Amino acid sequence: MASSTLLCRVPHVWRITLLGAGASVPAAVVLNWLPNADATVGGAMMIVGASIAGGLAATRSVDPGAVGLRAGFLGGVVAVLRLVGTVGTTAAWSGSRLFAVFAGVVVVCVSPLFGWLFGHLGGRVAAAVAR
Repeated sequence: MASSTLLCRVPHVWRITLLGAGASVPAAVVLNWLPNADATVGGAMMIVGASIAGGLAATRSVDPGAVGLRAGFLGGVVAVLRLVGTVGTTAAWSGSRLFAVFAGVVVVCVSPLFGWLFGHLGGRVAAAVAR
């Protein structure tokens, strides 16, 4: 019973966002099977997850841009955490670590824009298919 009350407390926009972001993880795995592909989970959340979430939002009368923005932000956070995990293992504060901090800030700032764009795109595709 406690899990159903917890689920009711999560806003509908975030539920759709988490569903789209979660669906993008298997998509990233499938994309990595293609030759010369190097898809990351963060990038898949920004693009594929936001598109899936935008399509789901359009069918449930929720703003596709809002769920895409949130999915893009989650993808950016995952990408930065992966960057911290790889670069953060070096011993000293070198130029590469300073560049990683700058790149992390840029990714977190730009990823919601990608999510917003692909959320709208997914919403428009779902609306066109529904007609």
